Amino acid sequence: MNIRYKEIGVCGLSCLLCPTYNTEAVSKCGGCKSETRMAVGCLFITCAVKRKGIEFCGDCEESANCEKWKRHRDTGKQHDSFKCYQKLEDDVHFIQENGVKKFEELQKLREQLLVQMLKEFNEGRSKSYYCIAATVLEIEELEQAIDRTRKESIDLDMRSKSKVMHSMLDAIAVKNNYYLKLRR
Repeated sequence: MNIRYKEIGVCGLSCLLCPTYNTEAVSKCGGCKSETRMAVGCLFITCAVKRKGIEFCGDCEESANCEKWKRHRDTGKQHDSFKCYQKLEDDVHFIQENGVKKFEELQKLREQLLVQMLKEFNEGRSKSYYCIAATVLEIEELEQAIDRTRKESIDLDMRSKSKVMHSMLDAIAVKNNYYLKLRR
């Protein structure tokens, strides 16, 4: 099978905004449909890709009635694992309405903003926080937070820059009722 979107999970998650995808460590993940992850698999890879030869659960004829995928999406409305699931349901709907290619384009924009935050404002302890922010906030909100933080943190050390960025993102989160932590 020809995998076209290895960084978009079979279930609809965006690998581009995942902490294990955005690491330089040996544990770096190449995406849910990378060769390594495909070998390990998950119940969605096993069912959709390996058994049915499709790349996304949403492409399955049985997706509307699939209990595993429904349970995964329902759980994602209230809980996260190592990655933020807060936008999973919105992302699934976006893919169904606009297609995977358009979704991937938006995720690549989010990834670029995440990379900027990690490069310019990560004191070594904020990667997961920035990954969640890149997932939850609107693209324009992220761009504004980055621009404002750059302006307000000139000549500051990395730790201080990180504090400014956190305060920017936290203010946006409070204003819009976003949650910038993993929900366990």
